[in-house]
Amino acid sequence: MPVSPSSVPVPAGQHASVLDALGGRIAAGALAHGQVLTLDAVCAEYAVSRSVAREAVRVLESMGLVASRRRVGITIQPRTRWNVFDPRVIRWRLDEGDRTEQLLSLSELRRGVEPAAAALAAQRADATQCRVLAAAASDMVVHGRAGDLEAYLQADTIFHRVLLEASGNEMLRSLHGVVAEVLSGRTHHGMMPARPNPEAIALHDEVARAVRLGDATAAEQAMRAIIDEAAEALEDEQS
Repeated sequence: MPVSPSSVPVPAGQHASVLDALGGRIAAGALAHGQVLTLDAVCAEYAVSRSVAREAVRVLESMGLVASRRRVGITIQPRTRWNVFDPRVIRWRLDEGDRTEQLLSLSELRRGVEPAAAALAAQRADATQCRVLAAAASDMVVHGRAGDLEAYLQADTIFHRVLLEASGNEMLRSLHGVVAEVLSGRTHHGMMPARPNPEAIALHDEVARAVRLGDATAAEQAMRAIIDEAAEALEDEQS
């Protein structure tokens, strides 16, 4: 008995592979604003079913990267339409686009967000969050000295995620994916030193201590210094 195409299981990762390929090409400008694709062309290029191609296009459309219209096709959208806060869009731009420009732009965003989150955390963090922040800062010291950048990244990501959560503000908390992509991008694209800056690590410990002591001003100042240090390192990389 023949099996209908719709009942055939989609291979694991196939949808994600097409999504990443198309998203990366758009981020890189290889698929330019105004260019029109067809669903059949996507199916042929990536050797996938229409359902897989359609789902990938649907996700790209939800991000503002494409617009799909009957009898027109799939039109690549200008950058002004993109959901630039979507972690996947950030990742594609770091992987394929102007990496340094994107990281500097995100650093400016962080400068306006994370110091405020640190100040709020000093007023609102609970005992568990304080312990996690202190433990993450301690882990950063250990992994930084050892030069284990992946373990350092994990501790750094936990620190910033918990800090945003401890702010008690749902809008700030929702930006944890954006910050995680910034941290990951620096590490995975060789924009971190072999051994992280001890001064930056010490500043994380200052933030954790200020949050625990309820010192909003000190927490805000130390967090601003962390972001400034990262931005300066990126600018040095660019020059």
